[in-house]
Amino acid sequence: MDFSLTPDQEAVRDATREFCRREIVPHLRDWERAERIPADIIPKMAAQGLLGLCIPRRYGGLGLDYLSLGIISEELERADTAFRVLIAVHLALNSLALFQWGDEGQKQRYLIPQARGEKLAAFALTEPDAGSDVAGIRTTARRDGQSYILNGEKTWISLADVADHFLVFAYTDRSAGARGISAFVVERGFEGVSSSSIHHKLGGRIGNTGSIALQEARVPAENRIGDEGEGLRIALSALDNGRYTVAAGAVGLIEASLEAGLAYAGQRSSFGQPIGKHQLIQQKIARMVAGRDIGRLLYYQVGWLKNRGMRCTREVSLAKWINCHNAFQAADDAVQIHGAYGYSDEFPVERYFRNARGAVIYEGTEEIHQLIQAEYALGYRTDKPLSQPLPSHPFAEDA
Repeated sequence: MDFSLTPDQEAVRDATREFCRREIVPHLRDWERAERIPADIIPKMAAQGLLGLCIPRRYGGLGLDYLSLGIISEELERADTAFRVLIAVHLALNSLALFQWGDEGQKQRYLIPQARGEKLAAFALTEPDAGSDVAGIRTTARRDGQSYILNGEKTWISLADVADHFLVFAYTDRSAGARGISAFVVERGFEGVSSSSIHHKLGGRIGNTGSIALQEARVPAENRIGDEGEGLRIALSALDNGRYTVAAGAVGLIEASLEAGLAYAGQRSSFGQPIGKHQLIQQKIARMVAGRDIGRLLYYQVGWLKNRGMRCTREVSLAKWINCHNAFQAADDAVQIHGAYGYSDEFPVERYFRNARGAVIYEGTEEIHQLIQAEYALGYRTDKPLSQPLPSHPFAEDA
């Protein structure tokens, strides 16, 4: 197995790192205090090709591979979690789902402007009473001629107050259980659609998070993605994409924590020597190194599988669980290395700590991923081929 990156992968890594250094990192403290991403950063990300990175060129993207998606996720979260979340929601959860499951008309109308960064997209599955239990959603969609009428509420939706398009999941047939869920593209401008923001979060403060209310919202029938009843399959395949970016981003957060810990351990002295000379500090550094290197191998494996069009639900679940667990440990270790200074925003490690906590919950809690791994090991869970498999890379026709 060849672990070397291609020239394209190295180029996108270096360009993303430089973009973060120049456009994001210098402003993070001010943006955190304002609790918002400035509107002008989105067009800059679009100009870099980040919003359509692994969407084929014929649909407005760069046509790069899925490992490149992991690489930019790592680099963006190395700067700040909010920017990796933006890519996860807009590209991995929404745009890739449209690419995989949408018809040609839907791709022309929605995917192309999203890949170009002309429109922002979000993923609306979670509800006040339904998180890990996807089948517990209450949002409904009833057919009315050439439209569906949607009613319900989604919450903890990233980009809720700024996205132009939402991929919304609702029951079209509640009597069928989870097989009665369908998926729809809902535009912000549709009548009956409104949103609100959630403020004062523990972490991810720069990114927008909120709720979406659907009150007799009329959605054209042509906006249904896939067939009626395919919503759960679409949601689960999209979550594989989203979890991939979370797992890769967690490695970036470990790397950032490690860099901060190394710098402080080299400049701070106690008992007549740099604190990096103390064995318990070295233990924390070693733990971060292990988490970073193991995490990178885990998400590289997922990228390799995705590039071949292979389903990777077990592997991405494992990567998400382990990497997010290790990222929270790394951020905690970085705070401890900094001592009292780690408790203030004079150093970035307190932000890493707050941001790392959320990833242990979203995109499947740590407990859910432990159950997934146990069920695979016990033989209770097996992967069935999706009716719309993820196309493999490279997109030769788009080169």
